[in-house]
Amino acid sequence: MRAEAERSRRAGSEAGEAFDRRLLAPMILGAVLNPINSSIVSVALVPIGAAFGAPPSQTAWLVSALYLATSIGQPVVGRLIDLYGPRRLFLAGTSLVGIAGLVGLLAPNLGVLVVARVLLGFGTCAGYPAAMHLIRSEAERTGRGSPAGVLTVIAVSTQTVAVIGPTLGGLLIAVGGWRTTFAVNIPLAVAGLVVGSLRLPRTPLPERTTRERPTARLDLPGMALFAVTLVALLLFLMKPGAGHWYLPALAVVAAAGFALRESRAAEPFIDLGVLGGNVPLLLTYARALLAYVVSYSFLYGYTQWLEDGRGLSASQAGLAQLPLFLTGILVSTLTGRHKEIRGKLLVGATGQIAACALLLLLHRGSAVWLLVAVAIVCGVPQGLNSLALQNSVYHQADPARIGSSAGLLRTFSYLGAMVSSAACGAFFSHRADTGGLHHLAWFMLAAGAAFLAVTVTDRSLRRIGKDDDETSLRPGTTRA
Repeated sequence: MRAEAERSRRAGSEAGEAFDRRLLAPMILGAVLNPINSSIVSVALVPIGAAFGAPPSQTAWLVSALYLATSIGQPVVGRLIDLYGPRRLFLAGTSLVGIAGLVGLLAPNLGVLVVARVLLGFGTCAGYPAAMHLIRSEAERTGRGSPAGVLTVIAVSTQTVAVIGPTLGGLLIAVGGWRTTFAVNIPLAVAGLVVGSLRLPRTPLPERTTRERPTARLDLPGMALFAVTLVALLLFLMKPGAGHWYLPALAVVAAAGFALRESRAAEPFIDLGVLGGNVPLLLTYARALLAYVVSYSFLYGYTQWLEDGRGLSASQAGLAQLPLFLTGILVSTLTGRHKEIRGKLLVGATGQIAACALLLLLHRGSAVWLLVAVAIVCGVPQGLNSLALQNSVYHQADPARIGSSAGLLRTFSYLGAMVSSAACGAFFSHRADTGGLHHLAWFMLAAGAAFLAVTVTDRSLRRIGKDDDETSLRPGTTRA
């Protein structure tokens, strides 16, 4: 089979085939569904809290609920995509996004809103793994093993909707109230269903014996233990304390059971043997967690401070975030086609530390120019880190498991988001004041310093971008 794939790759290369650009629309639309829901809610947290009389420690669940669902769902759906192809999972997930938008639009209380965010989390799980699966499939079909341009398009697209998110959220809230930030998912879901139905390729079901159940290739016990581990851990992170000692204990027991199950499963959900032997990929996941602790603390903590601590309206806070994301898009566009990864991560880590230090200078009367400076400095690592981490996984992961590997990248990213959300809830227990922001900034500085240390000591990053395209298609190697 590998020889046949190699002949197909060479044939595609000799024929000069290019990436099928009809796939770009569903890939981009699917990949942006989660980022737009991540960013748009940042300006809605304060209005929602005012509507239901809920402090930041409670509205933080609107952030954590989405990321908890997505952290569990991304690698699960990614594995399903590896087995059954992207079309089925993409269409099912997009349908769930539309349902979630309707539930949020009609929600009578904060609890139902949290349910809507959980549905959004599961619904948006398919987009990014599907995009990475399609990129790898097209690379093998055409023989072009390093589609830096397409990877850049996906990264810039997700950052572009991050630009639109806070600003669009502020405008929607000004026009129709915070419920419109949920309702926007309904037309997005309709567009996704139409484009996905028309352009995503149909994939035949994998061959199986007549006695084999349709779910026989799914490691359902492994998936369940993975979910229990994450839920227990993240519930503790949201409300740490000696009274909840049973949650980390449950997480440890479930993690041990998960490791035992995966070591014995014929087709494990996550092949820990392969993953454990791929140290560069594990370090990339660690970097993702640390980088996104800082990134999402800016998105949620800093935005809440702009409204509560600085006194801006929701629409003004959204506009104040524009320089951050515009800078990120510019940096990604200028650096996207450069294959070298280590330099991007070093600059990104240093930029995060500098941006965190600037937060310590802010107070209620801070000038607008200082707010703009903070946003611009933060925008540089925003543009470098997400693209570099995405490209790292593409080059380091086993091609046969690119969907689940990409899903795990998002899982670790969202773990960082949930740590960030827990920190915001802890430091902004009653309101997002300046004292809480400064405490959050010190926490972010610690995460940024750890991110820089992991990057400096990782020598494997030097090899990415120096191997040829032949190596890029072999599993278990660092790809160029």
